[in-house]
Amino acid sequence: MTRIAHHLILFAFTGILSACDSKQTETATDSPATNEPSADLVLIGGSIATVDPNIGNVEALAVVGYQISAVGSDEEISAYIGPETRVIELQGRFVMPGFIEGHGHFLGLGESLRILDLSEVRDWNEVVSMVASAADKTKAGEWITGRGWHQDKWQSVPDDAVEGVPVNDSLSAVSPANPVRLTHASGHAYFVNDAALEAADIGKDTADPRGGTIVRDEKGEATGLLRETARNMVDGAERSFVEKLPAADRLALDRERVRMAGELALRSGVTSFQDAGARTRNFINTIEFLKTLEAEGELPIRLYMMARSVPLDALDKTLPFLKMLPEDNDFLVVRSMKKQIDGALGAHGAWLLEPYTDIPETDGLVLETVEDIEATAEYAVQHGYQLNTHAIGDRAVREVLDLYERVWEKMDVDGSELRWRIEHAQHIMPEDVPRFGELGVIASVQAVHGTSDGPWIPTRLGDERAEATSQPWRDLFRTGAVVTNGTDVPVERIDPIASYYSSVTRMMVNGEHFYPEHVMTREEALQTYTINGAYAAFEEELKGSLTPGKYADFVVLSQNLLTVDAERIPDTRVEMTFVGGELRYQRETVLSE
Repeated sequence: MTRIAHHLILFAFTGILSACDSKQTETATDSPATNEPSADLVLIGGSIATVDPNIGNVEALAVVGYQISAVGSDEEISAYIGPETRVIELQGRFVMPGFIEGHGHFLGLGESLRILDLSEVRDWNEVVSMVASAADKTKAGEWITGRGWHQDKWQSVPDDAVEGVPVNDSLSAVSPANPVRLTHASGHAYFVNDAALEAADIGKDTADPRGGTIVRDEKGEATGLLRETARNMVDGAERSFVEKLPAADRLALDRERVRMAGELALRSGVTSFQDAGARTRNFINTIEFLKTLEAEGELPIRLYMMARSVPLDALDKTLPFLKMLPEDNDFLVVRSMKKQIDGALGAHGAWLLEPYTDIPETDGLVLETVEDIEATAEYAVQHGYQLNTHAIGDRAVREVLDLYERVWEKMDVDGSELRWRIEHAQHIMPEDVPRFGELGVIASVQAVHGTSDGPWIPTRLGDERAEATSQPWRDLFRTGAVVTNGTDVPVERIDPIASYYSSVTRMMVNGEHFYPEHVMTREEALQTYTINGAYAAFEEELKGSLTPGKYADFVVLSQNLLTVDAERIPDTRVEMTFVGGELRYQRETVLSE
């Protein structure tokens, strides 16, 4: 038995949820008596997956304030209905705990909704056309930004492409007076025009930064593609432009990002969001801004923030100041740090044990050194912080597992109690898979990455290596690991139903299955998006199941994710989203009351 087996027992309810239509009537409280206080809200006549193995599946639930007060049969929960109780007739609809986005970028989501959406473009000409249209409407000197392009998903690339990506001549031609920054779908590369290169002082003699690449043509001229840390030079130039805007305008933009991100999250059934760090120069300012919104009641969903971009020599002073644990009906928590050892496979930045198949000159990029992450890990232990490290390539994953072990041994701590995580964990050598369960390291995966990237992953790794290492969820579960789920939004759409579908089918956009031997069961997939996500944030006593006493965070869905035919899962719609017992989103379809 692994060192975290006692935690996994809590989640081992396979077989209970599959009986979702059997109308069980277990409750987490004694049978309700007539003198129980009236509930503020009652939902009856549904198919409710509590994700609590001691309760199973029920027909109805009651809410008092921001907490679940009781669950059970329609008859049992009817005892909680008083003259002021709001009663919703579910008419057989499916209810589950709110989705917990296990890894995303909240402010990045908000920003992506304000800029050019390049996720559906089919070729380079469409990108240029969209930028040209934007340039016609933009004042000279203002930045034009977009996100979502991915050269491997285009129908074709120009003949003069360098390393599979176009050069920026045509982009510069349509936007000579506006710097242009277009973020790759992975978030790990930029494509910019000449005006942006000039603003960032990137010329023919500019050296590559550590952990980054300025891609150049055969004449040594920058093509416009900037990988990994090379993006920072453009970030600095763009930030200088933004900081010249009036403070009121900047604050309005930040508030708009939060509002837009929150609205889309709620429409998607997401009630909690684990933010894997914004690309911001000052994380403290970001937290202070979010604290203000929380105090005003303007945070739409619960945020679990990972501290990022805090200098190593400032950690001793900063970590105690930043730390915020949940209290009452809390919407903002800080108790973890995010580090990043490598980049993304799509941008050839994932750190591999062997070189890339399509560009054998490289085995990837190291963004933050092993030494830096290891030193940060020691501070994490000292200050009671969780450490969450981005690692995509097989070497990156191994290096992180190794350094976690070294730090725990050096500091004489039981690492399984710390719940440290590896974010993404996309490519894992078979011999490293059991270490997740043995060490108690959480695999924070995004199932939709597998089905989105699957068609081109073998071009980077070759068929044999891709099959041996790519997102081995079945083996992770089998060897005792805790696995969480998410979308890495805005890398992918914030659509937990799409990621759930990817989890249980591994169906790619080309109609083929991505190494289907690693599919999750329906119950496992539901756990990864609820109770496992809560556990991964030390919040399993507050959320992740519809247990009396926990937050009344839940969603009403149009179909039962546990029983509907697999091919119909993507058709599932979010009907209602409740956070802390408050209805925060409802489709046009109105349930009877």
